[in-house]
Amino acid sequence: MNHGVMKRLACRAGAAVLLASLLSACVGPLLVGGAMVGGSLVAVDRRSSGAQLDDEAIELRAASQIRSNLGTRVRTSVTSYNRQVLLTGEVPNLQDKQRVEQVVKAVDSVATVVNELAVLNSPSLMDRSADALLTGRVKAMLLDARDLQSNAFKVVTERSAVYLMGRVTQREADRATEVVRATPGVQKVVRMLELISEQELERMGTAPARTEPPAAPKPAAS
Repeated sequence: MNHGVMKRLACRAGAAVLLASLLSACVGPLLVGGAMVGGSLVAVDRRSSGAQLDDEAIELRAASQIRSNLGTRVRTSVTSYNRQVLLTGEVPNLQDKQRVEQVVKAVDSVATVVNELAVLNSPSLMDRSADALLTGRVKAMLLDARDLQSNAFKVVTERSAVYLMGRVTQREADRATEVVRATPGVQKVVRMLELISEQELERMGTAPARTEPPAAPKPAAS
């Protein structure tokens, strides 16, 4: 291969690398709340960006602290939404249930903790798989409901009980409950929803979501 051809190939390779780096630099900031802005997609998460980052950090720190303090004798799942934490899973005794809650409450930025841990043996792999499938089925049902914004809800399933988290209006909360109840396999619906007004929902298109911690939730099974 002569010197001129090698030079042209080197230039093309350099241009490709430069283009890739420019694209990666441009794409990153366009992702907000799991959706792309500036293109055909828009941000759909109703939490502030600060709350989203806090929720991710809370889940990681809480899981780490639970492992450090209780080891592998408990099976817990930590779900945080707008700094409101849901604990699900199984523990061998009531003392461990209370200990897990204490550990999570001590994590930075946690506003409230709802302890739904069960004192019983851990479920089988088949049971956990069934819960995962049910979660997918519920999400599909919410997506099919044209009068709901499915991404406004976080869905957690434990032993066929479905927990709904999110910042929604009363209308959305009632409609989502109706949809989830009608999903085959769901035995119970527990709403851990932060209610907002219809006016606040309308303002979310231009105004940022409020960032103060929500009031202590009161899970209501239905």
